[in-house]
Amino acid sequence: MDIRRAAERYQGGDPAAGIESRHAFSFGPHYDPDNLRFGAVIACNEEHLAPGAGFDEHPHSHTEIVTWVVEGELTHRDSTGHESVVRHGDVQRLSSAGGVRHVERNDGPGPLTFVQMWLAPLRPGGDPYYEVVHGIADSTPYAVPEAGAMLHVRRLGPGERTAVPDAAYAYVHVVRGEVHVDGETLGTGDAARITDAKGLEAEGVTEAELLVWEMNQDPRARPAPRR
Repeated sequence: MDIRRAAERYQGGDPAAGIESRHAFSFGPHYDPDNLRFGAVIACNEEHLAPGAGFDEHPHSHTEIVTWVVEGELTHRDSTGHESVVRHGDVQRLSSAGGVRHVERNDGPGPLTFVQMWLAPLRPGGDPYYEVVHGIADSTPYAVPEAGAMLHVRRLGPGERTAVPDAAYAYVHVVRGEVHVDGETLGTGDAARITDAKGLEAEGVTEAELLVWEMNQDPRARPAPRR
């Protein structure tokens, strides 16, 4: 189990424009050949947008992009005609496939924080796909078959336990709160990269929310993408 702390993330964004980013993996100018991916996960970005701030239209291709809003409202628009407002508890996925362009903005009245995770697909190409699952229930798995991955949302109270899926690769990201995993304490923004996970549990120290990726295939390695 490899623990990565929130304070170790690469700092990015444009604070003068109301954008602060924290990257868990090699990303854009923060190139680290020893930190390109874990299983299918090639990016886990924590984004903080002030009201009115956002990312102007930009392209993606050959990437599965899954977004979890921590607080606030995320407005999404893309070149296939989709427009949505995503809030806490919603899972948004954009399969960029052969190519798509999109805009991400904070058009709400308060600050916006979201975690965006990029996964490498098993096969490149195809047609873009978009969906939002509103109000996903605790422990309900969300499948991303294009990347051979499954996302589990876990919400724990103090002393409550949940199983970490047995998998070749398990990526545990703490959205909020504090948990114990296999003798290690993880706080908000911390992550555990677990290889050959088996028989592990996460226990809430405080009220906590986790995003857990279960992955049993490792897509072919490729360079880290740029926003």
